[in-house]
Amino acid sequence: MMVPLALMLLALLAAGLAPRVLTRSSWPDREPVLALWVWQCVVGAVLLCCLLAMALSGAAAFQVVRSHVFAPAPRGVVEAYGLGADSPWAAALAVLLACGGAWTGAMLLREVRDARARRRRRRADLRERAPRLPGEEPSSGDRLVVLEGEKPDAWWLPGAAPQLVITTAALRRLKGRQLDAVLEHEQGHARARHDWLLHCSGALAGGFPRIPVFADFHDQVHRLVELAADDVASRRYGRLTIALALVELNEDRGVFGPCPTALAQVPQRVHRLLSPGPRFTVGRRLRMTAVAALVPLVPLLVAFGPGLSALH
Repeated sequence: MMVPLALMLLALLAAGLAPRVLTRSSWPDREPVLALWVWQCVVGAVLLCCLLAMALSGAAAFQVVRSHVFAPAPRGVVEAYGLGADSPWAAALAVLLACGGAWTGAMLLREVRDARARRRRRRADLRERAPRLPGEEPSSGDRLVVLEGEKPDAWWLPGAAPQLVITTAALRRLKGRQLDAVLEHEQGHARARHDWLLHCSGALAGGFPRIPVFADFHDQVHRLVELAADDVASRRYGRLTIALALVELNEDRGVFGPCPTALAQVPQRVHRLLSPGPRFTVGRRLRMTAVAALVPLVPLLVAFGPGLSALH
């Protein structure tokens, strides 16, 4: 029963090599959408390896699991996996991976619950700071909310009725089409459902903080979704417009000084917008997209290989 071990070795190989290659490469800054896709394929392949290894090791250790996993399979397929061999480690591996899967689900539920709680708090604060006038009816078209505030800020509030919230200080700073560029940036997040990608990466990093591939995935997703949204805004309003908008919104926060802050990536985003690197050709992007999509197929081939060979 070597297939589960081969799957775990494949997961370790992907989890160890892929993050090093991706974090040391320069092309993700030029192609953030493609980089997000590659990251998702790599992490998906690692999770798929674990899921398949759990199913096969559980089938080797427990008859009830075997009867469900191989219920429609011919006898020769079952024999090809060597499930009758004595493998005392199979039960331990199956239980360990099952616990990991349950923990991942629990972390994702916690991440979604916390995000919804934060959203409720922000909406309650929004209602308090921008109350409706007497007799004013709520409208689904209120996508822009202006708050009185001394600090320039703007953020997207997702949900059933998503809204862009912007302070009066930001309105005073943003000139010309810079406000439209900020709105397009935030709508780019909403259209691409970046919030769910952030939830998933946060759940994996929070549940398994000592596994580098999940920690790197979380850090890179936070960075790449901002670059992708910058590109969405720049395609419509120009790189200079969105770069100036970023400067106006963050100039007073000390992000352009010598001391690093939590928003230290803002200067890098501005520099990237003002000095863009050469992008890949359409053909190369399509090829890399196709190759990345094949990565999750490798664990499927490893898992189903013995059964397919037995059928022939």
